Amino acid sequence: MNLYTFPILRLLADGKFHSGQKIAMQLNVSRATVWNAIKQAETLGVDIFSVRGRGYKLAQAVTLLDEQAVLQAMCNMANVGNEAILPNLEIHDHLESTNTYLMKKVSGGLAHATCVAANLQTNGRGRRGRSWQAGLGASLTLSLLWRFQCGAAALSGLSLAVGVALVRALHSLGITQAQLKWPNDVLIGREKLAGILIELQGDMEGPSAAVIGIGINLNLPESIKQQIDQPATDLASVSTLAINPNELLGVLLKNLVAVLRDFEQYGFAQLRDEWTQHHAYHLQAVKMLHPDGRETVGTVIDVAEDGILLVRTAQGDQRFLSGEISLRSV
Repeated sequence: MNLYTFPILRLLADGKFHSGQKIAMQLNVSRATVWNAIKQAETLGVDIFSVRGRGYKLAQAVTLLDEQAVLQAMCNMANVGNEAILPNLEIHDHLESTNTYLMKKVSGGLAHATCVAANLQTNGRGRRGRSWQAGLGASLTLSLLWRFQCGAAALSGLSLAVGVALVRALHSLGITQAQLKWPNDVLIGREKLAGILIELQGDMEGPSAAVIGIGINLNLPESIKQQIDQPATDLASVSTLAINPNELLGVLLKNLVAVLRDFEQYGFAQLRDEWTQHHAYHLQAVKMLHPDGRETVGTVIDVAEDGILLVRTAQGDQRFLSGEISLRSV
């Protein structure tokens, strides 16, 4: 990574033109250094306009993540979670994947409740091998390491619990139309706003660690929307208020801590009614897509206390595990 790529992007974050000469003077570098850093930003997928006589500018203004602003947002929230537990926050300019980064560090003794967020994620991963499309200012991408004393076998329903935290955070910021889609998506209408990817390390019966990855669409350019294989939306399209990503991250982390502490004590059962209240497909007709290409059509009747989806089909009531299938509306 060019040392000057992100210092230059911070200067350009206001969405205005900045001349190459002024950028070079501000950073005390040569014009050639500025040009090389701009070119590297473009290879990372950042759209930068260059106009002779005016300089460089981003396609639109962006708000970059700032650790102090996130921590301030967390402190501004009253009576949510246990004040004694605050995540250890790492903000990176660029990572290929926040989940991959954390997964490599789990066994090295990384502290419990470490959160890693990236201003730019270039190789994010979604569920079932999909890619998570992101860009500078387009998405909020983060991962949280949470260490459990129980084994991985006892963590059924964890992705649904995380969904509850996401919906609580969004609703508190005025995005009250946000709903959940089993097992790991947040929808506005029938369009995807956010997704969850959980990866586990540890024994099935002994202590385990979960890396909880979350991506929230902030302001997707059309070029990114065209790469997504399902209908998608973003906060810029559904909110009349500008959502500051630092505030969003702070509010989300506070709600995550509260939900995960409840989950540790009571499992998903404690959160089941709240999750069902926000399920976009509750009591609706759906089809379940199996890995081998088969489809099962039925009506969602409930979600079990272990997070398994219960669907009434022509063959009777069936249970579906989140790792096995994908859910779609009929």
